[in-house]
Amino acid sequence: MSSIMLPEEYKYVAGPLVSLGWVLFWQALLVGRARRRAGITYPQMYAEQAECKNTLEFVPIVVIGTLVTGFKCPLLATALGSAFSVGRVLYTYGYKTGDPAKVRNG
Repeated sequence: MSSIMLPEEYKYVAGPLVSLGWVLFWQALLVGRARRRAGITYPQMYAEQAECKNTLEFVPIVVIGTLVTGFKCPLLATALGSAFSVGRVLYTYGYKTGDPAKVRNG
C-alpha cells in the first residue's frame, strides 16, 4: 500500500481556508442586516432579479485549487488563498458603499 507524502509546509494551507470561512460568516451577517433594513424577505434571493455574482460562486474553485496546489507548492497556495480572502474583504467594503467603482477594489 502506498502513502501520500505531504510537504512540510502543507500545514500553512489551512490558514487561508479558515480565514475564508470567517470572511463568509462576516459577509452573511452583513447581508442579513441589509436584508432586514431593506425589507427583503426569504425566499426572494435579490432585491432585483438581475443576474448577480457573489463570493459563494468562487469558493469551491478557491478551496479545491488551494488544496490541490498545496500538494506541490504549499506556500504559493497559501499566498493565493490569502489574497482571495483579503480581496473579498476589500470587495465587501466597496460593495457596502453602493458605489460600483469601489467594488472593483476587491
